[in-house]
Amino acid sequence: MPLALLALAIGAFGIGTTEFVIMGLLPEVASDFGVSIPTAGLLVTGYALGVMLGAPLMTVLGTKISRKRMLMLLMGLFIAGNLLSALAPAFSVMLIGRVVASLAHGAFFGIGSVVAAELVAPHKRAGAIAMMFTGLTVANVVGVPLGTLVGQSAGWRVTFALVAALGVIGLAGIAKLVPDLPRPEGVRLRHELAALKNAQVLLAMAMTVLGFGGVFAAITYIAPMMTHVAGFSDGSVTWLLVLFGLGMVAGNLVGGKFADRALMPMLYVSLSALAVVLALFTVTAHNRFAAAATIVLIGALGFATVPPLQKRVLDQAHGAPTLASALNIGAFNLGNALSAWLGGLVIEAGLGYTAPNWVGAALAAGALVLALLSAALERRDSAPNTVVATADRADRPIAVRH
Repeated sequence: MPLALLALAIGAFGIGTTEFVIMGLLPEVASDFGVSIPTAGLLVTGYALGVMLGAPLMTVLGTKISRKRMLMLLMGLFIAGNLLSALAPAFSVMLIGRVVASLAHGAFFGIGSVVAAELVAPHKRAGAIAMMFTGLTVANVVGVPLGTLVGQSAGWRVTFALVAALGVIGLAGIAKLVPDLPRPEGVRLRHELAALKNAQVLLAMAMTVLGFGGVFAAITYIAPMMTHVAGFSDGSVTWLLVLFGLGMVAGNLVGGKFADRALMPMLYVSLSALAVVLALFTVTAHNRFAAAATIVLIGALGFATVPPLQKRVLDQAHGAPTLASALNIGAFNLGNALSAWLGGLVIEAGLGYTAPNWVGAALAAGALVLALLSAALERRDSAPNTVVATADRADRPIAVRH
């Protein structure tokens, strides 16, 4: 794997850290600005909305420049947003800083996926995408716990200043290591938009929404589930999330490796296993050891779907994959928001803290159905071509050598 992937992974590490570290620092931020915890929660909501809006917006704005230069501009935006958050004199200014940083998120992973795939041979592309996403998964194991610890001991502003410094390192790495790949000839914005008319691209995005949404239906409510049902202490939740992050790292790497060999079978296995494990979590959540093991499996199976789904979008939107790739990152965040909302509904309905696991299992099963449908449509569309090709060969005269 080329060193350029390391630079992309560093950028992904910084982005992953800033996305999730705020969740552990909400009490400190709320206290500092004199706002309520629900109001401080707008820093999470605002970031998620910024990712969904920023993915297509920044990708469209970047169609006129090289992908390397656009990646550098996105990291500059990320640095500026985190510095603004670190220095914010008022809550409203910090919210603006969070939104500014989030605008870089979707486009960075979308364009970065395209660049990572172009840096390696075709049979290694899913592995290259997984290598870049390793930065995001490692952020949940190292960056978020450390950022939370620093924020609680030295102040949350220090955490965001350090995240901005990570962005500077990522920017320098991209400038130094990522080659200035030529833009595909003849690809314009209308070609990027035309790729979104492809049913297979839309099916892959829908699989992303449902599949990864299934993961976050359970993980969003992991704290009350583990403290009220499994009997863990409040302080144990951080380490349970570290276990979840370790599962994400392993699943991401395994998913990338096997997706290069058999992409759709990898999706069948990971999505079906994810649905089963999420359903079982309603039972294993009542035992500490079983709950901890299940959390690792959810992280692994959930992120095992990421490289194949991202590569599926790139393959189906071939020739103009940048916008579709970025929108698929937005689809992950849409799935997170949808599943968190549905999980909250079943809890409010009085079904208990384990009820979101059933929601997650249903969403993952829905993603599996879409994967089977996508494969069936692909076989149907390729069948006429096979028949025509066979007929053409049958009509050709056989050359006889004398």
